Amino acid sequence: MQIGHALYRSSPAGKTAGRASSPVVESTTVPGGPHGACSNDIDDPIQAQTSRHGELRQCGQVVGSEFGGQPLMPAVIPAFALSLLLSFSTVAADDMEAGVDQPAAVASASGSAANGDDPGAGLLPESTSPPGEDATVSEWGPMAILDHEVLPGSKSAFLLTEDRDFDSSFVNSSVWVAHGVNAGPALCLTAGIHGDEINGVEIARRVYSAIDPLEMSGSVIILPMINLSGIRSGERYMADRRDLNRLFPGRRDGSLSSIVAGGVFRIVKKHCNALIDLHTGSFSRLNTPQIRVTVDRPGALDMARHFGSGVVVLGDGPRGSLRREASEAGLDAIIYEAGGPHRFDEDAAQVGADGVSNVMAWMGILDRPFKTIPFNSIYRRTYWERVPPRGGGFFFPEVEIGARVNSGDKLGTIHAPGYDRETAIVARRAGTVIGMAVPQIVLSGYALFNIGIEGSDIFPGLLLPESSDPGAPEVDG
Repeated sequence: MQIGHALYRSSPAGKTAGRASSPVVESTTVPGGPHGACSNDIDDPIQAQTSRHGELRQCGQVVGSEFGGQPLMPAVIPAFALSLLLSFSTVAADDMEAGVDQPAAVASASGSAANGDDPGAGLLPESTSPPGEDATVSEWGPMAILDHEVLPGSKSAFLLTEDRDFDSSFVNSSVWVAHGVNAGPALCLTAGIHGDEINGVEIARRVYSAIDPLEMSGSVIILPMINLSGIRSGERYMADRRDLNRLFPGRRDGSLSSIVAGGVFRIVKKHCNALIDLHTGSFSRLNTPQIRVTVDRPGALDMARHFGSGVVVLGDGPRGSLRREASEAGLDAIIYEAGGPHRFDEDAAQVGADGVSNVMAWMGILDRPFKTIPFNSIYRRTYWERVPPRGGGFFFPEVEIGARVNSGDKLGTIHAPGYDRETAIVARRAGTVIGMAVPQIVLSGYALFNIGIEGSDIFPGLLLPESSDPGAPEVDG
Protein backbone atom coordinates (compact mmCIF):
# COMPACT_ATOMS: atom_id res chain seq x y z
CA MET A 1 0.00 0.00 0.00
CA GLN A 2 1.22 3.45 -0.86
CA ILE A 3 0.38 6.31 1.43
CA GLY A 4 -0.34 9.46 -0.56
CA HIS A 5 0.48 13.00 0.50
CA ALA A 6 -3.02 13.96 1.68
CA LEU A 7 -4.98 15.09 4.71
CA TYR A 8 -8.07 13.94 6.53
CA ARG A 9 -9.99 17.06 7.45
CA SER A 10 -12.27 17.50 10.46
CA SER A 11 -14.34 19.90 12.43
CA PRO A 12 -13.23 20.51 16.04
CA ALA A 13 -16.03 18.17 17.13
CA GLY A 14 -15.05 15.47 14.65
CA LYS A 15 -12.49 12.71 14.87
CA THR A 16 -8.84 13.31 14.16
CA ALA A 17 -8.47 10.62 11.58
CA GLY A 18 -4.72 10.16 11.60
CA ARG A 19 -2.94 7.76 13.92
CA ALA A 20 -2.27 10.04 16.86
CA SER A 21 -0.12 7.29 18.29
CA SER A 22 2.51 8.28 15.76
CA PRO A 23 3.18 12.00 16.15
CA VAL A 24 4.49 12.07 12.61
CA VAL A 25 0.99 11.74 11.15
CA GLU A 26 -0.86 14.99 10.45
CA SER A 27 -4.60 14.74 9.97
CA THR A 28 -7.96 16.53 10.06
CA THR A 29 -11.62 15.65 8.91
CA VAL A 30 -14.72 17.33 7.38
CA PRO A 31 -18.30 16.76 8.53
CA GLY A 32 -20.88 15.69 5.99
CA GLY A 33 -24.59 16.40 5.82
CA PRO A 34 -27.13 15.25 8.39
CA HIS A 35 -28.57 11.77 8.39
CA GLY A 36 -31.32 10.40 10.56
CA ALA A 37 -30.56 7.49 12.84
CA CYS A 38 -32.40 4.27 11.99
CA SER A 39 -32.83 1.23 14.18
CA ASN A 40 -32.21 -2.12 12.54
CA ASP A 41 -34.75 -3.89 14.71
CA ILE A 42 -38.42 -3.08 14.14
CA ASP A 43 -38.97 -4.26 17.69
CA ASP A 44 -36.50 -1.71 19.06
CA PRO A 45 -38.46 1.05 20.82
CA ILE A 46 -35.75 3.60 20.15
CA GLN A 47 -36.68 5.15 16.82
CA ALA A 48 -35.99 8.30 14.81
CA GLN A 49 -33.08 9.56 16.89
CA THR A 50 -30.78 12.02 15.22
CA SER A 51 -27.38 10.48 14.55
CA ARG A 52 -24.14 12.37 14.45
CA HIS A 53 -22.79 10.42 11.55
CA GLY A 54 -19.28 10.03 10.27
CA GLU A 55 -17.36 12.44 8.10
CA LEU A 56 -16.45 12.60 4.40
CA ARG A 57 -12.76 12.47 3.69
CA GLN A 58 -11.28 15.14 1.45
CA CYS A 59 -7.68 14.88 0.39
CA GLY A 60 -5.35 16.04 -2.34
CA GLN A 61 -2.25 17.96 -3.30
CA VAL A 62 -1.71 20.54 -6.00
CA VAL A 63 1.52 19.91 -7.82
CA GLY A 64 2.36 21.63 -11.08
CA SER A 65 2.94 24.98 -12.79
CA GLU A 66 1.42 27.06 -15.54
CA PHE A 67 3.36 28.79 -18.25
CA GLY A 68 1.92 31.38 -20.59
CA GLY A 69 2.99 34.08 -23.00
CA GLN A 70 4.55 33.97 -26.47
CA PRO A 71 6.44 30.93 -27.80
CA LEU A 72 10.00 30.86 -26.59
CA MET A 73 12.68 31.78 -29.11
CA PRO A 74 15.50 29.27 -29.70
CA ALA A 75 18.01 31.72 -28.19
CA VAL A 76 16.29 31.66 -24.78
CA ILE A 77 15.53 27.91 -24.61
CA PRO A 78 18.80 26.98 -22.82
CA ALA A 79 18.20 29.67 -20.16
CA PHE A 80 14.59 28.61 -19.69
CA ALA A 81 15.55 24.92 -19.39
CA LEU A 82 18.17 25.77 -16.75
CA SER A 83 15.61 27.88 -14.83
CA LEU A 84 13.02 25.10 -14.96
CA LEU A 85 15.56 22.52 -13.80
CA LEU A 86 16.57 24.69 -10.84
CA SER A 87 12.87 25.25 -9.96
CA PHE A 88 12.11 21.52 -9.87
CA SER A 89 15.28 20.85 -7.91
CA THR A 90 14.21 23.39 -5.28
CA VAL A 91 10.75 21.78 -4.95
CA ALA A 92 12.27 18.31 -4.64
CA ALA A 93 14.76 19.52 -2.03
CA ASP A 94 11.97 21.12 0.00
CA ASP A 95 9.95 17.91 -0.05
CA MET A 96 12.97 15.82 0.93
CA GLU A 97 13.75 18.16 3.81
CA ALA A 98 10.13 17.97 5.03
CA GLY A 99 10.09 14.19 4.64
CA VAL A 100 6.88 14.25 2.55
CA ASP A 101 5.91 11.35 0.30
CA GLN A 102 4.80 12.29 -3.19
CA PRO A 103 1.21 11.50 -4.24
CA ALA A 104 0.53 8.02 -5.50
CA ALA A 105 -2.52 6.72 -7.30
CA VAL A 106 -4.68 4.59 -5.04
CA ALA A 107 -6.36 1.61 -6.62
CA SER A 108 -10.07 1.13 -6.10
CA ALA A 109 -10.99 -1.01 -3.11
CA SER A 110 -14.02 -2.46 -4.85
CA GLY A 111 -12.29 -5.80 -5.50
CA SER A 112 -14.31 -8.20 -7.57
CA ALA A 113 -17.14 -5.67 -7.76
CA ALA A 114 -15.10 -3.93 -10.45
CA ASN A 115 -15.39 -7.08 -12.54
CA GLY A 116 -19.16 -7.09 -12.27
CA ASP A 117 -19.39 -10.22 -10.07
CA ASP A 118 -20.73 -8.51 -6.94
CA PRO A 119 -24.53 -8.70 -6.97
CA GLY A 120 -24.65 -6.30 -4.02
CA ALA A 121 -22.66 -3.61 -5.80
CA GLY A 122 -25.77 -1.83 -7.03
CA LEU A 123 -27.46 -1.89 -3.66
CA LEU A 124 -24.91 -0.04 -1.57
CA PRO A 125 -22.55 2.91 -2.10
CA GLU A 126 -19.57 2.11 -4.29
CA SER A 127 -16.32 1.02 -2.70
CA THR A 128 -14.21 3.56 -0.90
CA SER A 129 -10.55 3.73 -0.04
CA PRO A 130 -9.77 1.75 3.12
CA PRO A 131 -9.65 3.76 6.36
CA GLY A 132 -6.33 5.52 6.76
CA GLU A 133 -5.11 4.82 3.22
CA ASP A 134 -4.93 8.51 2.40
CA ALA A 135 -3.20 9.53 5.64
CA THR A 136 -0.12 11.67 5.42
CA VAL A 137 3.04 9.91 6.56
CA SER A 138 6.29 11.83 6.75
CA GLU A 139 8.15 9.10 8.58
CA TRP A 140 7.34 5.96 10.53
CA GLY A 141 8.51 5.64 14.08
CA PRO A 142 7.55 4.14 17.44
CA MET A 143 3.93 4.13 18.57
CA ALA A 144 3.35 5.93 21.88
CA ILE A 145 0.26 4.43 23.51
CA LEU A 146 -0.67 4.91 27.16
CA ASP A 147 2.71 4.99 28.92
CA HIS A 148 4.37 2.60 26.50
CA GLU A 149 6.34 2.85 23.28
CA VAL A 150 6.09 0.12 20.64
CA LEU A 151 8.88 0.04 18.08
CA PRO A 152 8.23 -0.58 14.37
CA GLY A 153 8.32 -4.28 13.55
CA SER A 154 7.49 -5.41 17.08
CA LYS A 155 4.67 -6.60 19.34
CA SER A 156 3.92 -5.53 22.89
CA ALA A 157 1.37 -6.45 25.59
CA PHE A 158 0.62 -4.37 28.67
CA LEU A 159 -2.24 -3.41 30.99
CA LEU A 160 -4.98 -0.90 30.24
CA THR A 161 -4.34 0.68 33.65
CA GLU A 162 -1.23 0.46 35.78
CA ASP A 163 -2.96 1.86 38.86
CA ARG A 164 -2.45 0.02 42.13
CA ASP A 165 -5.72 0.21 44.02
CA PHE A 166 -8.66 -2.04 44.84
CA ASP A 167 -10.81 -0.94 41.88
CA SER A 168 -8.02 -1.54 39.39
CA SER A 169 -7.90 -5.24 40.28
CA PHE A 170 -11.28 -5.54 38.51
CA VAL A 171 -10.31 -3.69 35.34
CA ASN A 172 -6.62 -4.39 34.66
CA SER A 173 -7.32 -5.91 31.25
CA SER A 174 -4.69 -6.30 28.54
CA VAL A 175 -3.78 -4.23 25.52
CA TRP A 176 -1.98 -6.01 22.67
CA VAL A 177 -0.22 -3.99 19.98
CA ALA A 178 1.43 -5.08 16.74
CA HIS A 179 3.27 -2.14 15.14
CA GLY A 180 4.29 -2.78 11.54
CA VAL A 181 7.70 -2.12 10.10
CA ASN A 182 6.16 0.07 7.38
CA ALA A 183 3.79 3.04 7.48
CA GLY A 184 0.08 2.35 7.24
CA PRO A 185 -3.36 2.67 8.88
CA ALA A 186 -4.37 1.46 12.35
CA LEU A 187 -7.10 -1.10 13.04
CA CYS A 188 -8.61 -1.65 16.50
CA LEU A 189 -10.15 -4.96 17.66
CA THR A 190 -12.21 -5.08 20.83
CA ALA A 191 -13.57 -8.20 22.54
CA GLY A 192 -14.89 -9.31 25.88
CA ILE A 193 -17.06 -6.24 26.50
CA HIS A 194 -19.53 -8.80 27.85
CA GLY A 195 -17.87 -11.34 30.10
CA ASP A 196 -19.96 -14.29 28.87
CA GLU A 197 -18.99 -13.74 25.21
CA ILE A 198 -15.68 -15.59 25.16
CA ASN A 199 -15.68 -16.52 21.48
CA GLY A 200 -14.68 -12.96 20.56
CA VAL A 201 -11.71 -13.25 22.91
CA GLU A 202 -10.60 -16.37 21.05
CA ILE A 203 -10.85 -14.54 17.70
CA ALA A 204 -8.68 -11.74 19.08
CA ARG A 205 -6.13 -14.29 20.31
CA ARG A 206 -5.95 -15.99 16.91
CA VAL A 207 -5.48 -12.69 15.08
CA TYR A 208 -2.71 -11.50 17.39
CA SER A 209 -0.90 -14.84 17.26
CA ALA A 210 -1.00 -14.99 13.46
CA ILE A 211 0.22 -11.50 12.51
CA ASP A 212 3.90 -10.73 12.01
CA PRO A 213 4.75 -7.02 12.47
CA LEU A 214 7.77 -7.46 10.21
CA GLU A 215 5.33 -8.07 7.36
CA MET A 216 2.85 -5.33 8.28
CA SER A 217 2.25 -1.80 7.05
CA GLY A 218 0.44 -0.02 9.85
CA SER A 219 -0.73 -1.13 13.28
CA VAL A 220 -3.22 -3.44 14.97
CA ILE A 221 -4.39 -2.57 18.49
CA ILE A 222 -6.33 -5.27 20.33
CA LEU A 223 -8.25 -4.94 23.58
CA PRO A 224 -9.13 -8.63 23.99
CA MET A 225 -10.71 -8.91 27.47
CA ILE A 226 -12.21 -5.54 28.31
CA ASN A 227 -14.58 -6.90 30.96
CA LEU A 228 -11.87 -8.96 32.61
CA SER A 229 -13.73 -9.63 35.86
CA GLY A 230 -16.76 -10.83 33.89
CA ILE A 231 -14.64 -13.17 31.77
CA ARG A 232 -13.06 -14.66 34.89
CA SER A 233 -16.44 -15.21 36.57
CA GLY A 234 -18.56 -15.96 33.49
CA GLU A 235 -20.73 -12.92 34.21
CA ARG A 236 -22.06 -10.81 31.35
CA TYR A 237 -21.96 -7.49 33.16
CA MET A 238 -19.23 -5.58 34.92
CA ALA A 239 -18.41 -6.03 38.61
CA ASP A 240 -20.73 -3.10 39.46
CA ARG A 241 -23.60 -4.86 37.57
CA ARG A 242 -23.68 -2.42 34.67
CA ASP A 243 -23.79 -3.23 30.96
CA LEU A 244 -20.53 -1.80 29.62
CA ASN A 245 -21.86 -1.67 26.06
CA ARG A 246 -24.39 0.99 26.99
CA LEU A 247 -21.89 3.36 28.66
CA PHE A 248 -19.60 4.56 25.85
CA PRO A 249 -17.94 7.00 25.45
CA GLY A 250 -17.67 6.79 29.24
CA ARG A 251 -16.66 9.29 31.93
CA ARG A 252 -13.54 9.86 34.00
CA ASP A 253 -15.60 10.66 37.11
CA GLY A 254 -18.39 8.10 36.69
CA SER A 255 -19.01 4.56 37.89
CA LEU A 256 -16.36 1.86 37.61
CA SER A 257 -17.89 0.67 34.32
CA SER A 258 -18.06 4.22 32.97
CA ILE A 259 -14.39 4.79 33.81
CA VAL A 260 -13.44 1.62 31.93
CA ALA A 261 -15.59 2.67 28.96
CA GLY A 262 -13.84 6.03 28.91
CA GLY A 263 -10.39 4.46 28.95
CA VAL A 264 -11.24 2.13 26.09
CA PHE A 265 -12.90 4.84 24.04
CA ARG A 266 -9.95 7.21 24.35
CA ILE A 267 -7.60 4.55 22.95
CA VAL A 268 -9.93 3.76 20.05
CA LYS A 269 -10.56 7.40 19.16
CA LYS A 270 -6.95 8.50 19.47
CA HIS A 271 -5.10 5.68 17.79
CA CYS A 272 -7.40 3.95 15.29
CA ASN A 273 -8.77 4.57 11.82
CA ALA A 274 -11.22 1.64 11.95
CA LEU A 275 -12.82 -0.62 14.56
CA ILE A 276 -14.10 -4.21 14.64
CA ASP A 277 -16.02 -5.07 17.83
CA LEU A 278 -16.37 -8.82 18.48
CA HIS A 279 -19.51 -10.28 20.11
CA THR A 280 -21.71 -13.40 20.36
CA GLY A 281 -25.35 -14.04 21.14
CA SER A 282 -26.56 -13.39 24.68
CA PHE A 283 -28.62 -15.19 27.33
CA SER A 284 -28.57 -18.72 25.88
CA ARG A 285 -29.09 -17.55 22.29
CA LEU A 286 -27.04 -18.21 19.16
CA ASN A 287 -26.29 -15.84 16.30
CA THR A 288 -25.39 -16.83 12.77
CA PRO A 289 -22.13 -15.11 11.72
CA GLN A 290 -23.13 -11.57 10.78
CA ILE A 291 -21.83 -8.03 10.48
CA ARG A 292 -23.77 -5.03 11.81
CA VAL A 293 -22.99 -1.65 10.34
CA THR A 294 -24.47 1.83 9.93
CA VAL A 295 -25.57 2.97 6.48
CA ASP A 296 -24.20 6.47 7.11
CA ARG A 297 -20.54 5.58 6.53
CA PRO A 298 -19.63 4.19 3.08
CA GLY A 299 -16.20 3.15 4.35
CA ALA A 300 -17.77 1.02 7.07
CA LEU A 301 -20.12 -0.58 4.53
CA ASP A 302 -17.14 -1.43 2.34
CA MET A 303 -15.32 -2.87 5.36
CA ALA A 304 -18.38 -5.06 6.04
CA ARG A 305 -18.21 -6.32 2.46
CA HIS A 306 -14.56 -7.26 2.79
CA PHE A 307 -15.07 -9.00 6.13
CA GLY A 308 -17.11 -11.59 4.25
CA SER A 309 -19.52 -13.05 6.81
CA GLY A 310 -22.29 -13.30 4.20
CA VAL A 311 -24.95 -11.73 6.46
CA VAL A 312 -25.13 -7.97 7.02
CA VAL A 313 -27.62 -6.20 9.30
CA LEU A 314 -27.91 -2.46 8.63
CA GLY A 315 -28.53 0.02 11.44
CA ASP A 316 -26.92 2.40 13.88
CA GLY A 317 -27.04 0.18 16.97
CA PRO A 318 -28.18 1.23 20.46
CA ARG A 319 -27.07 4.49 22.04
CA GLY A 320 -24.03 3.96 24.26
CA SER A 321 -22.70 0.95 22.36
CA LEU A 322 -19.06 1.13 21.31
CA ARG A 323 -19.83 0.68 17.61
CA ARG A 324 -22.37 3.49 17.47
CA GLU A 325 -20.33 5.96 19.51
CA ALA A 326 -17.15 5.20 17.54
CA SER A 327 -19.04 5.72 14.26
CA GLU A 328 -20.37 9.06 15.46
CA ALA A 329 -16.84 10.04 16.53
CA GLY A 330 -15.66 9.53 12.94
CA LEU A 331 -14.37 5.94 12.76
CA ASP A 332 -15.43 3.27 10.31
CA ALA A 333 -16.80 0.71 12.76
CA ILE A 334 -18.51 -2.67 12.43
CA ILE A 335 -19.58 -5.36 14.88
CA TYR A 336 -19.15 -9.11 14.29
CA GLU A 337 -21.75 -11.31 16.01
CA ALA A 338 -21.51 -15.11 15.90
CA GLY A 339 -22.12 -18.11 18.13
CA GLY A 340 -23.42 -18.07 21.67
CA PRO A 341 -22.28 -17.16 25.19
CA HIS A 342 -20.17 -19.21 27.62
CA ARG A 343 -18.61 -21.41 24.95
CA PHE A 344 -16.17 -21.55 22.07
CA ASP A 345 -17.57 -22.09 18.58
CA GLU A 346 -14.86 -23.25 16.19
CA ASP A 347 -16.71 -22.36 12.99
CA ALA A 348 -17.75 -18.91 14.23
CA ALA A 349 -14.23 -18.23 15.51
CA GLN A 350 -12.65 -19.17 12.19
CA VAL A 351 -15.08 -17.03 10.18
CA GLY A 352 -14.23 -14.14 12.51
CA ALA A 353 -10.46 -14.58 12.32
CA ASP A 354 -10.58 -14.91 8.52
CA GLY A 355 -12.82 -11.85 8.30
CA VAL A 356 -10.41 -9.70 10.33
CA SER A 357 -7.56 -10.89 8.11
CA ASN A 358 -9.57 -9.94 5.00
CA VAL A 359 -10.14 -6.45 6.39
CA MET A 360 -6.44 -6.06 7.23
CA ALA A 361 -5.52 -6.98 3.65
CA TRP A 362 -8.10 -4.55 2.24
CA MET A 363 -6.75 -1.76 4.45
CA GLY A 364 -3.20 -2.50 3.26
CA ILE A 365 -1.94 -3.65 6.66
CA LEU A 366 -1.21 -7.10 5.23
CA ASP A 367 0.57 -7.34 1.90
CA ARG A 368 -1.61 -9.91 0.18
CA PRO A 369 -4.58 -9.81 -2.18
CA PHE A 370 -7.87 -9.06 -0.45
CA LYS A 371 -11.07 -10.84 -1.28
CA THR A 372 -14.33 -9.01 -1.81
CA ILE A 373 -17.31 -11.09 -0.75
CA PRO A 374 -20.63 -10.09 -2.34
CA PHE A 375 -23.47 -9.37 0.07
CA ASN A 376 -25.49 -12.56 0.09
CA SER A 377 -28.07 -11.27 2.58
CA ILE A 378 -28.75 -7.67 3.58
CA TYR A 379 -31.22 -6.89 6.37
CA ARG A 380 -32.53 -3.53 7.53
CA ARG A 381 -35.44 -4.93 9.54
CA THR A 382 -35.59 -7.78 12.03
CA TYR A 383 -38.23 -8.99 14.43
CA TRP A 384 -38.47 -11.46 17.32
CA GLU A 385 -40.77 -14.41 17.77
CA ARG A 386 -41.20 -14.95 21.52
CA VAL A 387 -43.00 -17.04 24.10
CA PRO A 388 -46.71 -16.09 24.11
CA PRO A 389 -48.40 -15.10 27.38
CA ARG A 390 -48.79 -18.07 29.76
CA GLY A 391 -46.99 -20.25 27.21
CA GLY A 392 -43.85 -21.09 29.18
CA GLY A 393 -42.30 -24.51 29.54
CA PHE A 394 -39.63 -26.64 27.89
CA PHE A 395 -38.58 -25.10 24.57
CA PHE A 396 -37.33 -27.14 21.60
CA PRO A 397 -36.51 -25.42 18.26
CA GLU A 398 -37.44 -27.21 15.04
CA VAL A 399 -35.45 -25.11 12.53
CA GLU A 400 -31.72 -24.55 12.17
CA ILE A 401 -29.90 -21.25 12.57
CA GLY A 402 -29.72 -19.59 9.16
CA ALA A 403 -32.87 -21.27 7.85
CA ARG A 404 -35.21 -19.36 5.54
CA VAL A 405 -38.82 -19.50 6.69
CA ASN A 406 -42.18 -18.45 5.32
CA SER A 407 -45.11 -16.86 7.10
CA GLY A 408 -46.94 -19.59 9.02
CA ASP A 409 -43.98 -21.99 9.24
CA LYS A 410 -43.55 -23.77 12.56
CA LEU A 411 -40.30 -22.76 14.24
CA GLY A 412 -40.45 -24.70 17.49
CA THR A 413 -42.58 -26.12 20.29
CA ILE A 414 -42.95 -25.38 24.00
CA HIS A 415 -44.13 -28.23 26.24
CA ALA A 416 -45.78 -27.34 29.56
CA PRO A 417 -44.77 -30.17 31.93
CA GLY A 418 -47.59 -31.51 34.10
CA TYR A 419 -50.32 -29.80 32.05
CA ASP A 420 -50.17 -31.90 28.88
CA ARG A 421 -50.17 -28.73 26.79
CA GLU A 422 -48.05 -27.77 23.78
CA THR A 423 -47.55 -24.31 22.29
CA ALA A 424 -46.36 -23.98 18.69
CA ILE A 425 -44.10 -21.06 17.77
CA VAL A 426 -45.01 -19.88 14.27
CA ALA A 427 -43.35 -17.32 12.00
CA ARG A 428 -45.49 -14.22 11.52
CA ARG A 429 -43.45 -13.01 8.54
CA ALA A 430 -41.14 -14.58 6.00
CA GLY A 431 -37.39 -14.14 6.49
CA THR A 432 -34.19 -15.78 7.69
CA VAL A 433 -33.40 -17.04 11.18
CA ILE A 434 -30.31 -15.00 12.09
CA GLY A 435 -30.55 -15.67 15.83
CA MET A 436 -32.32 -18.17 18.05
CA ALA A 437 -32.55 -19.54 21.58
CA VAL A 438 -31.09 -22.95 22.42
CA PRO A 439 -33.33 -25.61 24.03
CA GLN A 440 -34.11 -24.49 27.58
CA ILE A 441 -36.83 -23.64 30.08
CA VAL A 442 -38.57 -20.43 28.97
CA LEU A 443 -41.25 -18.12 30.37
CA SER A 444 -43.76 -15.70 28.85
CA GLY A 445 -42.18 -13.03 26.66
CA TYR A 446 -38.77 -14.67 26.23
CA ALA A 447 -37.28 -13.93 22.79
CA LEU A 448 -36.85 -17.17 20.84
CA PHE A 449 -36.16 -16.43 17.14
CA ASN A 450 -34.66 -13.33 15.53
CA ILE A 451 -35.95 -13.16 11.95
CA GLY A 452 -34.19 -10.96 9.40
CA ILE A 453 -36.30 -9.57 6.56
CA GLU A 454 -34.11 -9.44 3.49
CA GLY A 455 -33.98 -6.36 1.29
CA SER A 456 -36.28 -4.13 3.31
CA ASP A 457 -35.26 -0.47 3.03
CA ILE A 458 -33.06 -1.41 0.08
CA PHE A 459 -36.01 -2.26 -2.17
CA PRO A 460 -38.76 0.31 -1.40
CA GLY A 461 -41.53 -2.18 -2.13
CA LEU A 462 -40.44 -4.26 0.86
CA LEU A 463 -40.57 -1.50 3.46
CA LEU A 464 -42.40 -2.60 6.60
CA PRO A 465 -44.47 -0.55 9.02
CA GLU A 466 -42.72 0.23 12.27
CA SER A 467 -43.83 -1.70 15.34
CA SER A 468 -42.81 -1.42 18.96
CA ASP A 469 -41.65 -4.24 21.22
CA PRO A 470 -40.11 -2.78 24.38
CA GLY A 471 -38.98 -6.22 25.56
CA ALA A 472 -36.92 -7.03 22.49
CA PRO A 473 -33.26 -7.81 23.11
CA GLU A 474 -30.91 -5.07 21.96
CA VAL A 475 -29.41 -5.61 18.53
CA ASP A 476 -25.75 -4.95 19.41
CA GLY A 477 -24.30 -7.25 22.05
